[in-house]
Amino acid sequence: MTRNMANPAFPAIALPQFENEALPPVMPVALNHPDVPALDDVAAATRAALDRSRRLTALPDGARVAITCGSRGIRSKPQVVKAAVGWLKARGLAPFIVPAMGSHGGAVASGQVQLLAELGFTEEAMGCPIEAGMEVVPLGETGAGVTVQFDRRAFEADAVLVVGRVKSHTSFDREVESGLTKMVAIGLGKAEGARFVHRLGVRGYMEVLPEWAAIAIREAPIAYGLAIVENAEREAAIVEGAEPEDFYGTDARLLKSAKGCVPKLPFAQIDVLAVERLGKNISGTGMDPAVIARYDIRGRPDPPAPAINKLVVLGLTPETHGNGLGVGSADFMTREAADGLDLYAMYMNACTATFTERVRIPPVLATDKAALQAAVGTCWRLDGADARLCIIRSTLHLERILVSPPLAAELDGAGRVLGEAEALRFDAEGRLLTRCPD
Repeated sequence: MTRNMANPAFPAIALPQFENEALPPVMPVALNHPDVPALDDVAAATRAALDRSRRLTALPDGARVAITCGSRGIRSKPQVVKAAVGWLKARGLAPFIVPAMGSHGGAVASGQVQLLAELGFTEEAMGCPIEAGMEVVPLGETGAGVTVQFDRRAFEADAVLVVGRVKSHTSFDREVESGLTKMVAIGLGKAEGARFVHRLGVRGYMEVLPEWAAIAIREAPIAYGLAIVENAEREAAIVEGAEPEDFYGTDARLLKSAKGCVPKLPFAQIDVLAVERLGKNISGTGMDPAVIARYDIRGRPDPPAPAINKLVVLGLTPETHGNGLGVGSADFMTREAADGLDLYAMYMNACTATFTERVRIPPVLATDKAALQAAVGTCWRLDGADARLCIIRSTLHLERILVSPPLAAELDGAGRVLGEAEALRFDAEGRLLTRCPD
């Protein structure tokens, strides 16, 4: 199969037993999320953090400094990176950006540069060159026999500034999850690093990743780190600097703050959750498992709540470029979403991560209406009109959602109702017109 033939084509299936299935009405709700204030001036906080770096402030004029940029859509990160570029230039240094995103972007340099551009990182916007390549250099070997790889361009720089967001990982809880440590091991390890760390599954994350990062910190010119923590509105609440030897401890400490900022659905049980958009720009697994309470990893328990009986994916984000990693967590999806899948990107991502369950394609139904009716008709409610239905834009956008009356009655201070309950509206082709408010 050639690379440009990876899009499937599904038949238009509508199951007759659900054609007259009643759907519950919904009402708009504004959820209350943890109130953590945003930084007044992200650039100033970045410069203040950099002022405390021992190694960067000691570099000679003209020293080349590689700045890491990953594959996640972190709202404040372009501001942080641009401020860092300005700070370095003001000291006579020569900053440049390296993509630090493992195997993302199709595991090719051009794909990673394109992905950076979509996230707001271009040479023009950042004010410095972008040097992309997939070549790595070996730095040593972990106790598990895994060769530690490191981006060649970053290794050949005089210093590396690691910039990353500290947050929950998309698979399971541990002391350190996503942050500076992961950026060093998987991000700067490029495709080879991502493949080797993931190859050992849970053990790779728990044991190999921190040891890998420690070896890279010892052998590579990593000079400093900038850790970002976002609040529930995805604004930067913390920008903190860390010396390389403090990356692990900083990640562990800030992870507690980051988890306190995460918005959640305030319900113990949902009959049907409809997700308007799934995508890699939303979460590394397309839908944040902390929101849908589905890790879907064999041998690992799922979060206790919310217990979701049926989950429906209505569409993909444009930014995911067909990578539907995460559809395996759904119970139904629409034909429009399924036809937009890039199976090559999905399979490459899933096989690199080793969690292949996440690309299993659920039942594909012809329209939004057909998928919702099938979900309601299989959610164990005698009357579909009574179903506990929740509709969200994505797992990243939980400020305004739609819920049926039984869920609205259980808000109990977790949110406020914005309007009356109304029937779901569809166009002549069965597309859902009742969408979550902005």
